[in-house]
Amino acid sequence: MNKILLFIVVGLTIVSCKNETKTTEKNIEGVKKDIAYASFGMEINDADALTSERMMEQYKGLEAGDTVLTKMSAKIVEVCSKKGCWMTLDMDGENKVMVKFKDYGFFMPLDTKGDVVVNGKAFVTETPVDELRHYAEDAGKSKEEIDAITEPKLEFRFEADGVLLKTE
Repeated sequence: MNKILLFIVVGLTIVSCKNETKTTEKNIEGVKKDIAYASFGMEINDADALTSERMMEQYKGLEAGDTVLTKMSAKIVEVCSKKGCWMTLDMDGENKVMVKFKDYGFFMPLDTKGDVVVNGKAFVTETPVDELRHYAEDAGKSKEEIDAITEPKLEFRFEADGVLLKTE
């Protein structure tokens, strides 16, 4: 009986000490490369963001006073040089969108450049002359350029509650 018990213990020890290595291959072809972003305002992600061209199609269907909740990606053209309290985005090479930040809850760095994803409310508005002049002053325009603003302008606007700035 002791010999059988000894045989079972030795057998189990040999089996449990067996060093078996398994290798697995992973297919990494379809893995999406993560893009690094600096985040401002509300926490958002870049999923389902409209391209600037698709967003411009949405804007063209809006009238003054209409709003659309959306997320879009675009390239920064200009940022307020005094506080970073607004920025303009290039939509299609012709049109730009003025972006302000909800409740002035956050600002962009003054030297901001590159691509962004903005989340919030898109709308069309008529901007009065005094406001247009104020923005021109903030942008560092010359006195002559500011004085040349004499008529209100129908503008594409965006109130962002969150912004992702693509980092290199």
